[in-house]
Amino acid sequence: MSASRPSAGEPSTAGSPRPDAGATVRPRVPTTPRERRVVLEGAVVAAAFVLCLLGGLLHADDTLAAPPPQTYLLAAASSAVLPARRRAPVATMFLTTAFGMLAAPIGLLPTPLLLAPTAISAYALAVRSEGRAAAAVLFSSAALLVAVTPFFEAHFSWEDTGRLLTVGASPLVAAAFGRSARHRRAYVAVMAERARRAEETRESEARQRVVEERIRIARELHDLVAHQITLANAQAVVAAHLFDTRPEQTRTSLEELVRTTRHALDELRAAVGLLRQPDDAPTPTDPAPGLAQVPALLQSFRRAGLRVPVREDGTATPLPPATDLTAYRVIQEALTNVTKHAAVGSAEVHLTWSGDQLTITVTDAGRGSLERPGHAPGYGLIGMRERVTAVGGSLVATSPPEGGFLVSAQLPLPGATPSTAGATGSENHRPTASTDD
Repeated sequence: MSASRPSAGEPSTAGSPRPDAGATVRPRVPTTPRERRVVLEGAVVAAAFVLCLLGGLLHADDTLAAPPPQTYLLAAASSAVLPARRRAPVATMFLTTAFGMLAAPIGLLPTPLLLAPTAISAYALAVRSEGRAAAAVLFSSAALLVAVTPFFEAHFSWEDTGRLLTVGASPLVAAAFGRSARHRRAYVAVMAERARRAEETRESEARQRVVEERIRIARELHDLVAHQITLANAQAVVAAHLFDTRPEQTRTSLEELVRTTRHALDELRAAVGLLRQPDDAPTPTDPAPGLAQVPALLQSFRRAGLRVPVREDGTATPLPPATDLTAYRVIQEALTNVTKHAAVGSAEVHLTWSGDQLTITVTDAGRGSLERPGHAPGYGLIGMRERVTAVGGSLVATSPPEGGFLVSAQLPLPGATPSTAGATGSENHRPTASTDD
């Protein structure tokens, strides 16, 4: 028997996914503020409607029975106006009060549950309106609810006074809760504003102190350089002028130049010492590291378990101290990133010497860009970019399509025109803590 085919007017279901019969369909959770507000309003209206029906269970003869049909009408009408309580709280309060006053005339027994929409409107009124206006409306509403009921209840007696007072007090109690919520919100807003202003004040004072200290240090250094270096330059000019004609006076000028420069160094050391704290470690006297120390650096990584083969192309040339230090720090930071984050046992360092630049490339076959949960991104690559840019080079840090991670720095060689384009590279780098450079 051949399978039946869909008719011309019937859409085909071939290729369309069929719902799993055993699958559980979960309701979509509201995400936008508007959707959450709609859901909240629907919940409030539904709760008010249910409370009105529960209040209709109690009849005038103090018996419990099914709510009469007019209860449903009253509950629906009084609950339907509640969504307007935020935009027009006074009008909503008057409407719910009017519906509550209709309870006795249509044969219902007024109770706090039956008048739940009135209490909800009173809460909203107290939250959103000023004290005197809200109090006038609330007490008027309570008085009307209490005054109308005795005229329409056929068997009203003094025994019903307690119930009637409870009906009149229900909007007042709800308003008291609303007023408390209003005060709480105002208190929280004031404290948040006070904290914000205090934070701004602290930041402003800190910035002002930094600016003042920077100006003071700049003034000290300016005075030192302007006086001592100018004096040293004058002595050097005199020595150069008298070098051929009066050698003895030239020697005297050079001795004065030595004393002047020594004094300038002492003053410069004292000025820089102002930036240190009393418990700071003394200034290291070892020379700054460079490419000559790279073998020892690689050996330290090898002892840590990282295989680091090195390739070098071209003819090496001496580098200026700043460029030499930058090259060392780039290799150090890149290999530190590999050790910390790549989850791989090897990396490759490639140095390419060309006519006008040195290219340092460090690659690994690890996990590439990695964000560690609970850890803020570090400043290692940021520091590398700043160092490379300071010597006129550029930096690329990225995850290649084939995987892993690549750091490539181009540093100008002596005699080359420094690049002014700045450092470039992928911002999606592997976050690391910066090294002690």
